[in-house]
Amino acid sequence: MKILNKQKLVTVKDREITRMEIFAPDIARTVLPGQFVIIMAEEKGERIPLTVVDKSIEKGTITVIFQEIGLTTRLLGKKEVGESLFAVAGPLGNPTEIKYYGNVIMVGGGVGIAEIYPVANGFKTVNNHITTILGTRTKELLILEEELRQISDELYVVTDDGSYGRKGLVTDILQELLAGKNCYNLVYAVGPIPMMRKVTELCKIFGVKIIVSLNALMVDGTGMCGCCRVTVKGETKFTCIEGPEFPGEEVNWEELENRNRMYRDKENYILQKYKKSKTY
Repeated sequence: MKILNKQKLVTVKDREITRMEIFAPDIARTVLPGQFVIIMAEEKGERIPLTVVDKSIEKGTITVIFQEIGLTTRLLGKKEVGESLFAVAGPLGNPTEIKYYGNVIMVGGGVGIAEIYPVANGFKTVNNHITTILGTRTKELLILEEELRQISDELYVVTDDGSYGRKGLVTDILQELLAGKNCYNLVYAVGPIPMMRKVTELCKIFGVKIIVSLNALMVDGTGMCGCCRVTVKGETKFTCIEGPEFPGEEVNWEELENRNRMYRDKENYILQKYKKSKTY
């Protein structure tokens, strides 16, 4: 799978965010909002899931956006236009059910902003009223603001440090909206687990339907390894084939958070090891 285009959206130290357009015509023809692909940058590398942010059937391409944090995403970020990826598998996961709800709030935190874009676009095509809330640590980390502004009826931006938009958290805006005069029929959220958990708690208080797209640890993406299992409504679910979307109030958030940090020490170790070697 050849890389046709590459753009650094964010170049803050240790927080680089990259947009990559990949030639994958079979995937481009069939992928729907909410679905993802599994990418292997190198033959001996690990598999990582990335949401398909955009596609072009005419060009036969898909677009992914990723933050270069661990070893694999950093190695992927080093790939240049014209180079090929070892493997891209997909589309995987269940697509979002795109239908008319009425007033929809889209909540994106950090790189999760990239994941809400195709879903917001889908909801807009069936005439939903879209209110979008974007949250990042600082202005420099904000992505896709203009793209989402074009398809949103209302858009709010918050930053932890107040460097852009309003200082605070996405849940500050969400709480004000849900407590206001307007009636909202759906909240769709993607971002860090603590953010999605807090968004879910607010929606439960106000009695609003909440859908979250989970970022569980994943290996093969086809339901064979069981690595991405989560507990939803007391039952074990595989995020890759039964998700990635679930009703927020049914997710065991504590278990998900604990599982997602199981290998953090090992991930940091291998990253530091490769940083010191000539292969990185």
